[in-house]
Amino acid sequence: MAAGRGERLGSVGPKAFVVLGGRPMLDWSLDVLTASPHVGAVVVARPDGHLFDRAGVTVVAGGAQRSHSVRNALAAAPRDADLVLVHDAARPLLTGRIVDDCIAAMEDPAVDAAIAAAQLTDTVKQAESRDGRPVVRTTLDRSLLWAVQTPQVFRRSALERVLAQPDEVLARATDDASLIEAAGGRVVLVPSPRSNLKVTTPEDLQLAELLLTTADTPSPSC
Repeated sequence: MAAGRGERLGSVGPKAFVVLGGRPMLDWSLDVLTASPHVGAVVVARPDGHLFDRAGVTVVAGGAQRSHSVRNALAAAPRDADLVLVHDAARPLLTGRIVDDCIAAMEDPAVDAAIAAAQLTDTVKQAESRDGRPVVRTTLDRSLLWAVQTPQVFRRSALERVLAQPDEVLARATDDASLIEAAGGRVVLVPSPRSNLKVTTPEDLQLAELLLTTADTPSPSC
């Protein structure tokens, strides 16, 4: 998914094409996905009016909302694929290990979707507004809370069913797994490192570049 506008990032163009480590952000995820032995084809949902071309990658126009883009990309994916992996270009620190783990979780035939997620370490409080100010209502049990990431892997048939819903239903979905949940499907969490972060703000972009640069730096010899 590369159709996001990146308004909170403050970028001039689409977020997926912001330069990160000397390359468009999208390229980092594409390198991992195209190198994976488990990925047979890659489809990129691009921003409307933004041209993009890469050998071996199918490109489609994105939609008004995230799930509309997923629906467009799914329609262009090979029909013989039983599993579909959805990933956000805004998460450029994807690794082959994360891809492998999410796909492996689908070996259980009772699972409809497997999604990368990181267990929360901060204390989380639920608040309500009183006189225009947020006031703590309760403290949540953080052992039960996970921050959802991508990739998210789906049974193609299950994803197609939920994406066939009206546009207004899809527009309210913050991620594709929530559509599966709402339809009564079984979604499992796959532990993933917090470094698989989503670039949303300029600070996120700086951190992602630092992490990518560190990963590419050889360790000093002993």
